Amino acid sequence: MKIEQIYNQLDKISPFELQEKWDNSGLIVGDMNREFEYIALGLDLDKESLDLAKENTLFIVHHPLIFSGLKQLDFSLYPANLLEIMVKKSLSLIAMHTNFDKTHLNGYVFEKVLGFKKEFQDEFICKTTGSWSKDELLNLLKTKLNLETLRVVSPKNRINSIALTTGAGASLMDKVDADCFLTGDIKYHDAMKAMSQNLMMVDIGHYESEQFFVDVMMSELKNLGLFGIISQSKNPFKIS
Repeated sequence: MKIEQIYNQLDKISPFELQEKWDNSGLIVGDMNREFEYIALGLDLDKESLDLAKENTLFIVHHPLIFSGLKQLDFSLYPANLLEIMVKKSLSLIAMHTNFDKTHLNGYVFEKVLGFKKEFQDEFICKTTGSWSKDELLNLLKTKLNLETLRVVSPKNRINSIALTTGAGASLMDKVDADCFLTGDIKYHDAMKAMSQNLMMVDIGHYESEQFFVDVMMSELKNLGLFGIISQSKNPFKIS
């Protein structure tokens, strides 16, 4: 199969035109007219996954390896060190990032992983209403996302509405109309702002909230009659 064929199928599933202006989803490494033999799925690319990959493998990942223009290729530095391996082994790369967040990933994590009933979704933000105690919600998050600890801003004893954005969504807090906002990569000043607005925020991790990309994409490939292997990258952070 040519890369162009699977690219067009992926575009129907989650149109690349939906990506944010700053994003770089789509074909990042490869040639639309080139044939590939294998498909590998992962959240990111890392050296280990590339070293283990067979030649002529097409990687479909969530995070683009290249976000902006490269002025040089120093093969001792990231991401050029990975690009060198890809070129030598004829490996190709398609990224499905913010377009896939909007069409698939946020809703999947909200409903299928965490078990909430999605009552509203505005691009990146999913929302539901109900009644949860603080301990009930935090225990649910730790269990479903396999988190040992959680960072919490402005904790509330009783929560009547929950919103979620996977990955790094703190910049969207002004659009959140809920008691509690779940997202990853919450920075100090984001936390200060949320505290001033009495918005409860829970940092559910970037990797931890987006690792399910491979599950969703595997299911979509099966619907297309295609088979992919999981080549999940490792979480760069360790708890110690």
